[in-house]
Amino acid sequence: MDSSALHTLMAPPELTGCRKILCVQPHPDDNEVGMGGIIASFAEKGCEIHYLTVTNGDLGAEDEQLSHEEIAKIRRVELEAAGRMLGATEFHQLQHGDGTLDHVPSLAGEIAEIIRTVQPDALFCPDPWLAYEAHHDHIVVGKATAQAFLLAGLARYPKGTSTKPWQPQAIGFYFSSEPNTVIDITGTFEQKFAAMAQHRSQFSDELLALYRLYFAEKGRQLARDNDFEMGEGLKVLSPLHMHCFVDAKRI
Repeated sequence: MDSSALHTLMAPPELTGCRKILCVQPHPDDNEVGMGGIIASFAEKGCEIHYLTVTNGDLGAEDEQLSHEEIAKIRRVELEAAGRMLGATEFHQLQHGDGTLDHVPSLAGEIAEIIRTVQPDALFCPDPWLAYEAHHDHIVVGKATAQAFLLAGLARYPKGTSTKPWQPQAIGFYFSSEPNTVIDITGTFEQKFAAMAQHRSQFSDELLALYRLYFAEKGRQLARDNDFEMGEGLKVLSPLHMHCFVDAKRI
């Protein structure tokens, strides 16, 4: 084995060959905000897009007259409308209550079952190690997805499973301050915001306009060293990078 193997080990996995991906989100709008342009660009290339939403988002409304059940129903409709606008075709939901997530190992087992059923080439989720992230749902979902990614290929994980092992080749963390992969979203930036606008219960016109300014500037910054105008960033790692690998931060 020569030094090229070490070079490969120290590089993020390639995503260009993905034919099926699973995008895991804590709440019904996170995929659009975190990687909407990437999702649309993957769909344009013929990639099969699956969404997994962990909570029902039943705390996410300013209207005090709405019940939790009514909020969850509204957000389910918004979720599918937004996802389909980006090219998602399959929607999985775990139905946990918004703001209730706490136990990483049990949630990892639930996510692993979806992974083993869908059999994606790559997973995507929020970066749970983002500095100053205060929403516990994001931290728990990110860590649980990472654990599921690492262990879904084991024959006996989770305990009592009847599904077959499946090992995705890459995990991409969105909402990451340390991206190692930038995807061209020059042609899908507007599609991202059209999808975000489907979440009418979450985003006012004023907030969408502010996000547009922020993500446009961030997109230009990320694309600065590339031959395209607008990018979205991911921290992409392989299974080997996700356990006892002290240089994962450098990948």
